[in-house]
Amino acid sequence: MPADPGLPSAQGSAGPRPAPAAPEASAAQEASAAPETSAAGAGAVAGVLLAAGTSSRMGCNKMLFELGGESVVRGAARRALAGGLSPLLVVLGHQAERARQELDGLACQVVINPDYDQGITASLKAGVAALPPAARAAVVLLADMPLVSAEMIAEMVRRYRATGAPLVISDYGGVTAPPMLYERGLFGELLQMTAGGCGRQVVKRHRAEAQVLSWPATTLADLDVPEDYARIRDRGGRA
Repeated sequence: MPADPGLPSAQGSAGPRPAPAAPEASAAQEASAAPETSAAGAGAVAGVLLAAGTSSRMGCNKMLFELGGESVVRGAARRALAGGLSPLLVVLGHQAERARQELDGLACQVVINPDYDQGITASLKAGVAALPPAARAAVVLLADMPLVSAEMIAEMVRRYRATGAPLVISDYGGVTAPPMLYERGLFGELLQMTAGGCGRQVVKRHRAEAQVLSWPATTLADLDVPEDYARIRDRGGRA
């Protein structure tokens, strides 16, 4: 699809980058203060933020688009950190160096997926493979879902800590989609997937053991085509 002339090009090419938005510290503080009532739910909860794709349907790299005074990829990483995920691994591929620059000053680790053109499963595997041994669970997020808030992420961490469930999934009015939390015991299954998007095969296999968090259907919005970006931008990045 050709680029929409109304869409911004890579951020920074037309002037200085806007000042980053203030950090959402409250959600992170709430997550860190959550009671660890289950031994199985104890330990570090990492984040795997997938931001490696080619944005083929958008026409140019949507990770560099501006929303709310910052780039899409920076906003996604900032919210993940504010939600209490540590360490946060950001998987990059397409135009990786430009996207990496957008993360300057954030406490995250970049993972490069050289096979980014093979789809989201390759990026998920690259991120999971890079998780440190100390990570007892990981929340997998998509950077092109700008309405996923720090509070939503923090609630996933709280539910995991309270229940020790091996899987915490998001439900949007009957639609299952990221973010998803996977306990370390499921990492091997994620690495063995042959297809299935963002862990769909693993979610289907273990759904009976999962905790389900319900979110408003409006927060499912993602940036897929130019009209998606225009709609969310015009709402100020709100649902």
